[in-house]
Amino acid sequence: MRSFLLPVLSFTLGLAASAIADPIISRWQLHEKRSHIPAGWTRERTLDPSASIPLRFALAQPNIEHIEAQLYEVSHPDSPNYGNHWSPGQVAAKFAPSTESIETVRTWLIESGVEPHRVKISPTKGWLEVTSTVEEAENLLLAEYHHVGPHVDFVTPTIHFDVKIRKRNQHNRVPIGQPGQGSGPKTTGAVQDIISQLKDCDKQTTPICLRTLYGLWYQPVSGKNNSYGIVEYTPQAYLQSDLDMFAKNFSTGLEGVSPTMVSIDGGYLQTTNMSFDYNGESNLDLQYGMTLVTKGQDVTLYQVGDAVEGASFNTFLDALDGDYCTYDGGDDPSQDPVYPDTADGGYTGTEDCGTVKPANVISTSSGYNEADLSAAYAIRQCNEYAKLGLLGVTVLYSSGDSGVAGSNGYCLNPDGTQTADGAIFNPSFPATCPYVTSVGATQIIYSGGGFSNYFGMPDYQKGANIYNSTGTSRAYPDLSANGANYAVAVDGNFTLVYGTSASTPVVGAILTMVNDARLALGKSTLGFINPTIYSVDFAGGFKDVTNGTNPGCGTVGFNATKGWDPVTGLGTPYFPSLLAKWLALK
Repeated sequence: MRSFLLPVLSFTLGLAASAIADPIISRWQLHEKRSHIPAGWTRERTLDPSASIPLRFALAQPNIEHIEAQLYEVSHPDSPNYGNHWSPGQVAAKFAPSTESIETVRTWLIESGVEPHRVKISPTKGWLEVTSTVEEAENLLLAEYHHVGPHVDFVTPTIHFDVKIRKRNQHNRVPIGQPGQGSGPKTTGAVQDIISQLKDCDKQTTPICLRTLYGLWYQPVSGKNNSYGIVEYTPQAYLQSDLDMFAKNFSTGLEGVSPTMVSIDGGYLQTTNMSFDYNGESNLDLQYGMTLVTKGQDVTLYQVGDAVEGASFNTFLDALDGDYCTYDGGDDPSQDPVYPDTADGGYTGTEDCGTVKPANVISTSSGYNEADLSAAYAIRQCNEYAKLGLLGVTVLYSSGDSGVAGSNGYCLNPDGTQTADGAIFNPSFPATCPYVTSVGATQIIYSGGGFSNYFGMPDYQKGANIYNSTGTSRAYPDLSANGANYAVAVDGNFTLVYGTSASTPVVGAILTMVNDARLALGKSTLGFINPTIYSVDFAGGFKDVTNGTNPGCGTVGFNATKGWDPVTGLGTPYFPSLLAKWLALK
């Protein structure tokens, strides 16, 4: 894979530069910096000073410092406002950048020599864009602008390396979640005979094993009012013939049934490439997700990205939240897709910006290393998940399959670089975001788990058995489920699959059924569940896992123990107990 250096990495960042100690520029204020190039990127060349780049300023969001408290107010079981979720309009109004921020940054740009007609505000007023040369950008970002800093979250393109989900033969992206990369499912190969008896669940995991293990014997009654969404990224795609093959063996009434597909930015079901690498993820997620919620509950497939540009997590967030989109599409054109895509076979429509309604539960089995992003970029994205929680949406992310190591077994070095022989634990993102629910796996999986290097410990975890050295970091996973030996129909054969890619949609199905029961009684959806599941009253809703470790980085990793642990979280869900506890809440 060929990569190249972002054109202005020499800023180190961005608004002050790495040469901050130089007495000539000591008056400048360091806003962000990066001391290394993330895994998958190489330094090949420096762009010509006259090269044109779109310089974007992410404007600070007012009230964002209160978002955690506001989220807890509607998510904590002891709150009088539990379940009183916000409307999209309320969320947009609360966090829209102020007129002061817009005018302060705009005035600074003009006073720095940028012609007024080159300063454009995004439709949602969240970003200011200037088409600039590399030389002009460097001069701007090495300017004295201490009065501007508080109004800016970050600037792109500078030190940010958002992970782009792309085909392996395309360049300048880290292809997390794509064939042979990232935290996708693994397989031990095809099997000749499918075993569907309970006595054989130690050999193969099938729906009846999961129903029995988690007590998920439930028929939905609120299907039309409820929703369960599963996110996949092109070129990942399911095959209907595989869904039917699985349904014939394990599902009632699902033969010939497809998920309701929502195409985002040209997302489609490609059939050019068919193999486990291309079909394994989607087939796994949908076969088990659809079967466990039964034919009485429709499942929405969010298929994201075209065949040329691919997609990123920001692509999906843009579609859910118009206020997160940037001017003229894409959060960072050097990282995120730009539409219309004029390349042959590309999506020629306009970017989906706030056009998609989020499901009540959203499950994503992809992830990447936290160190791939700067802290500011990760925080900005993490806050979007908090906004979804305010709307009453439950967001699930898999914790990864490499134990305390990152994707592909990469670990951190003291200088911040990532290598296969690194010795420092390398956490996963978005699993470390405190506003998502991180799902680990049990049995033979090296369940991703540990502690964030970016995010502080949220209030809901402070009473749990958190045992890292500082006691101040966001810990993950939050809970777990079986992740081994799933029988999955892939390309006409049954294959055994394992990973947190398996456990995450299962937890999503369980929570969707809890939502069904609450909706039937006129109650709200669950929304952000972490403050609730960590509360004392929910302790009996999970089966504690006390054996096992999650090796990586040349160590045995952490060990499972009584109570919460950074291998399996709170443990595995037990539907009857969780249902009773959630139905008891207003």
